[in-house]
Amino acid sequence: GVLMSRETIYLIDTNSLITPKNSYYPFDIAPEFWKSMAEKIEEGSIAILDLVKKEILKPAKKDDLANWMESLTIKRYINHGKQDIVNKYAEILQFIQQDSCYTEKALRQWTDGSTADPWLIAAAVVHGFTIVTFEKAVHINANNPSGKAKIPNIAQQFQVKTTDLFGMIRDLGIRLC
Repeated sequence: GVLMSRETIYLIDTNSLITPKNSYYPFDIAPEFWKSMAEKIEEGSIAILDLVKKEILKPAKKDDLANWMESLTIKRYINHGKQDIVNKYAEILQFIQQDSCYTEKALRQWTDGSTADPWLIAAAVVHGFTIVTFEKAVHINANNPSGKAKIPNIAQQFQVKTTDLFGMIRDLGIRLC
């Protein structure tokens, strides 16, 4: 048959779930969005990093998003502790450390263990995922080094594609109603 290009698998950052829940797609107004998202996660078009799930489940008082996340059967659940991902994570931190466009603060922010950002990139490199984030690439240079690393900037250095929530919604045909 015809060789189909491999479909894009999306790896979603925490804010791309929290922001729609808090602003434009609250559960009571856009239940179809969350139902459609759940289907894509359960069929494997959207991967979930363990650290992202953990961030969503963190609040002591479970909200709609936490309940939704807990109810999912995640087909592609990514364990950030897998050796190939850990190795790539180390490479990413080394890159930031050696790049004169970033300050010590940028490195510290990404090494504190609780931030999923470098792990998202590492997992995306290893698995060929596209990262879903609202972060935009910023123009940085060594004369004015940045104290904050942005996912799209670092992802680009590691040949990882990024898109925003709306790009993913369009591509996967996620329905709002």
